[in-house]
Amino acid sequence: MAQSAPSHAQPKGATGVLVLADGTVIWGKGFGASGIAVGEVCFNTAMTGYQEVMTDPSYAAQIVTFTFPHIGNVGANPEDIESMVDGAVGCVVREEVTRHSNFRAEREFVEWMSDHGKIGLSGVDTRALTRRIRLQGAPNAVIAHDPKGEFDVPALIKRAQEWPGLEGMDLAKIVSREISEGWEGGSWELGKGYGAVADEGKPHVVAIDYGSKDNIFRNLVKAGARVTVVPAETALASILELKPDGVFLSNGPGDPAATGEYAVPTIRALLDQDMPIFGICLGHQMLGIAAGASTSKMHQGHRGANHPVKRIEDGVVEITSMNHGFAVDNRSLPANVEETHVSLFDGSNCGISIKGKKAFGVQYHPEASPGPHDSFYLFEKFVGMLERRA
Repeated sequence: MAQSAPSHAQPKGATGVLVLADGTVIWGKGFGASGIAVGEVCFNTAMTGYQEVMTDPSYAAQIVTFTFPHIGNVGANPEDIESMVDGAVGCVVREEVTRHSNFRAEREFVEWMSDHGKIGLSGVDTRALTRRIRLQGAPNAVIAHDPKGEFDVPALIKRAQEWPGLEGMDLAKIVSREISEGWEGGSWELGKGYGAVADEGKPHVVAIDYGSKDNIFRNLVKAGARVTVVPAETALASILELKPDGVFLSNGPGDPAATGEYAVPTIRALLDQDMPIFGICLGHQMLGIAAGASTSKMHQGHRGANHPVKRIEDGVVEITSMNHGFAVDNRSLPANVEETHVSLFDGSNCGISIKGKKAFGVQYHPEASPGPHDSFYLFEKFVGMLERRA
């Protein structure tokens, strides 16, 4: 398929298009759902786990460019869904999606995309698009699919230009669950799925859902905790009524400063009560804000399953899974906050610990899914510091 060009001429056979806010038009073959979606274009360097990526709520209002060319080759199945709420609105891939070749597949990725209302675009030079994002930053864009190939390009450009972008946007309240519920289910095993785990006598973790991945809760259970998941805007009194031994702050989409308007006062109150706290991704960022640091929008963000992170205390390098477009500014860390991890790609903050408190967070995703398992020890560390309060 033809790629971006100064003109908006549509190549023969093009049924999909990606229109950037600067007027760039990238044609291809559409797949999945028909329609139009707007979001920020990012790229993900993982070689596996595309279904987990597409169902990660942290990708809400984003269009994922996969750098790995063969997306769809293992099909789709219900066990690899990370959340039932909205994740990425669409994806851009190099090769046309072919039929699956994997014994776990229950359906084709194209069918799954269509049923979940997600728009795909194939036939794109994803290397060129990725380089553009690296050089110019993540752009706002519209992705569209019409099997008849009928597009109003000027209207799509206008829509991309009018979308406000992720900075200042609170998306956590949109993707969070609406009711509190006890979490059931442990680690996945081939042929067995997600097994049930007894929780009698285990320390109780209340997990605040800002747009969480299910595998986080499975890892908390695996590490020895009993988990209750509550909505993003749950009041402090309601959290304390559940008598937690510790509180977990989940990942999620959007600007941490925006979500922090209602989340940070609750986190600060929990810190004042010396509640053990563990935060991941967005939860880590808001823990940083609660401790006195600030966050900022990144140029291109970090998204993939191969990001090297240095653990400062001993120099150990963990290969991690990441998905974030904002970061804690390590120059803003107050004296009572210790930086524990840094990215070896750009030196950005990847972990903090609050001195005198049982509270820490990491920017990356130790639960993987997809990704390596180097950092599971963090779940054991958190559960290990809990003491039964009730």
